Amino acid sequence: VWWAEVSAKAMEVPSEVMGFTFLAAGTSVPDLITSVLVAKKGFGDMAVSSSIGSNMFDITFGLPLPWMLKSLTKGGDAVEVESKSLLASVLMLVIMLFTTIGCIAFFGWRLNKLLGLTSFILYVIFVMASLFIEYDVVSF
Repeated sequence: VWWAEVSAKAMEVPSEVMGFTFLAAGTSVPDLITSVLVAKKGFGDMAVSSSIGSNMFDITFGLPLPWMLKSLTKGGDAVEVESKSLLASVLMLVIMLFTTIGCIAFFGWRLNKLLGLTSFILYVIFVMASLFIEYDVVSF
């Protein structure tokens, strides 16, 4: 995270953009590789399950654990998170989860290029909405 902030300052890119794009993509590369490998072997359901399960793990374990540990080191005090879009982002992630499942069902539980394009468009919408909220283009 530190390197991303330093790089963002050097490239004159807002740190929020680095977080929503480069850091998010960097943490998803291992999931991408394993999903592609199992999908090529004909186990598309495992690829999708891995993707959704990994994101659910990040939301339910990856976010709260560091905050809990930080709180414990501060004697149980609350940890202040400096983000205007945290609540909106978590709500959007939950909405995106159900939307993704709905899209998969709509496409007959089959992975295809149109489903991939739909997933990419949903991601772009999520990033744009989060950045709009972070930069007060839209208030939440």
